[in-house]
Amino acid sequence: MFLKQLTVFLENREGRLERVTDILSKNNINIVCLSLADTSEYGVIRMIVSEPDKAKAVLKEEGCLARITDVLAISMEQKAGSLNKLTKIFSEQGINIEYMYTLNSSREAGSMIIKCTDIEKGFDAVKKAGLTLVDPEIAYSM
Repeated sequence: MFLKQLTVFLENREGRLERVTDILSKNNINIVCLSLADTSEYGVIRMIVSEPDKAKAVLKEEGCLARITDVLAISMEQKAGSLNKLTKIFSEQGINIEYMYTLNSSREAGSMIIKCTDIEKGFDAVKKAGLTLVDPEIAYSM
């Protein structure tokens, strides 16, 4: 039960992010959550969107470099130690977390997007630990 994450690579220049959000908006694609990281010359946008395959296609049509990556979305309690419990599950199985960001959050609960070195092994470790994965259809419609 993986989520499809849309990743877009762009020059770190004024207006580039707006161009991506404009293309998605004009195609009625909702951005559920995103993470933006940069270097001095390039940016990487990682997003969960309502229609990942359509988003990739329309961005490519407009000349953007986009790809789809499988990630895990894991529900968590909103209390001290929850993130540590999650990272420990991966660490004990020898699975490296490459990056993570928040899918959603409230006072009671939240969800984390995780990209790990071995997604199948990560999936198994999370299920074995009794944690809940967010259903992709629910995530895409948040």
